[in-house]
Order: sequence, then structure tokens, then C-alpha cells
Amino acid sequence: MINLATNAQNTWCTGCGNFAILSAIKSVLQSMAEDGFPLENVVLVSGIGCHAKIVDYINVNSFYSLHGRVVPVAEAIKLSRSNVRVIGFSGDGDSYGEGMEHLIFAAKRNIDITMIIHNNRVYGLTTGQYTPTSPLGFKGRSTPFGSKELPINPLEVMLAGGATFLARGTSHGLELLKKIFKEAILHKGFSLVDVLQVCVTFDNLYEYYDKRIYEPPAHDPSDRTAAAAMIREWDYDNDSKIPLGIIYKKDAGTFDERFKPQEKAVDRDAKIREYLERRI
Repeated sequence: MINLATNAQNTWCTGCGNFAILSAIKSVLQSMAEDGFPLENVVLVSGIGCHAKIVDYINVNSFYSLHGRVVPVAEAIKLSRSNVRVIGFSGDGDSYGEGMEHLIFAAKRNIDITMIIHNNRVYGLTTGQYTPTSPLGFKGRSTPFGSKELPINPLEVMLAGGATFLARGTSHGLELLKKIFKEAILHKGFSLVDVLQVCVTFDNLYEYYDKRIYEPPAHDPSDRTAAAAMIREWDYDNDSKIPLGIIYKKDAGTFDERFKPQEKAVDRDAKIREYLERRI
């Protein structure tokens, strides 16, 4: 068994939902290694926030990016090393706020990266400000009288953007997280997993989710219309049930595949220029 632990001290709060994500991804990476996938061909990318510390606790290649810039870094790594599996970790403020435009275009391009969103619906590291997924009326450091904004539904945005794999899990669903993470990583194309990851310090939603989450007994993830209906069942601001699992999955050509012929053309042109320079 490969040891994925590091010597870094874990500084997450006791009860933080990030522990479930850490446990699930380590289990999946271990499983991939046992199946023969070389873990030196895995790169983790994180942003800024409590979520970002996850790369300190897993002994594989990793890269810290700027706030909201996990996606472009992950894209660059994938385009430069096509044999690498790139897994991005980002918070709801990090990618649904500052980095939303990057997410949309990564989905549009269907670039072969996996994004795991630690969606605790609050800026935890900076002590409790509201984010794009916080509910109307959320009281925090920046909104002491309650947020005046309705939350976005990120999975609906990503479906419209062209994502070919969408899923949702929660901190209290470790086995489901493992299943979703593995399928998302092995999916060929852009995949996003929205994890309802609870911040026990600034927005403890364990009880709220435990009363509402469920796995639909029958759902065809290839049916885009059904996926849209499943996504809209809960809009981050109502008290309806919250469906979990793989919501949408589609096979389609990826940006990195379409990029390869261009790479060959560039290589050919460079060789021609080199030849001409030598002749001159």
C-alpha cells in the first residue's frame, strides 16, 4: 500500500467537512495506484481558502494557485502534459466567485480536468463572509443584517456551460464521494463535483443537509433534460429535497485532443524556421 500521508500538521477545525473530501480522495488515489495507474502522473491544484490545505496532506505532485485561478493552472498543466491526470480543488468563493469565468470556459472547451468544489457556502478562512451560494438573508461578517442576494445554482451554470460530467456529494456521504470522485477523475472531459462540505465554525449545515439529502433510485445521467430537472429540484435557497450522485455524463471530444494537431503544426513550423536559419 502506498503511503499518501505527509508530515504537515492538519489545521482544519474539528468536524470540518474537508476531512471527508481528504479521506475520499486519498482512498481513490490509492485504488488507482493499485489498479496500475502511476501516481507520479497525478497533479493536484488548489486555490486560496481552507480547502487549499488539502494538497499539503497528500503525498503527490501539487501546485498552489492564486485566488480563483485553479482552473487556468489546471488547464495549463493538462495542455503541457497530456498523460497527466489533473485534479483541481477549489472553494465556492474561490471558483463560483472570483473564478466562475474560468469554470465556464473550461466546461465550454471540455478540457480534460477534474474540479472538486468544497462548497461550504461561506468564506471560512476569512471568518464568515457570504459567497455566491450563501442563502438569501445569510448573516456574516460582511452582511450583519443578512445578505440581500439570491444564491446561484452552480450546477445549472455548468450544465449550460457545456460540462460533460456533473455530480453532487456531501460531507456525510463518504462512500458516495469515493464513487463520484473516481468516476469524475476517469471521465474523459471536464468534470465537476459539487461537494456540500460543511463549515462547522461559520455555517454548520449538517442537520440541514441530513434532513434533505437523498440518492434518486433511478436516474439516467445521459439524459440532459432529466439532469436539468434534477439540478433545479434544489436551488440552494429552498427547503426541498437535495438529490445526490452523478447527475450528468456525456462522451464528447476534448479540447486537449483538438489541440494536438495544432501542436504538431507548430512543431513542424519551428523545424522549418530552424532549417531556414541554418541555411541563411
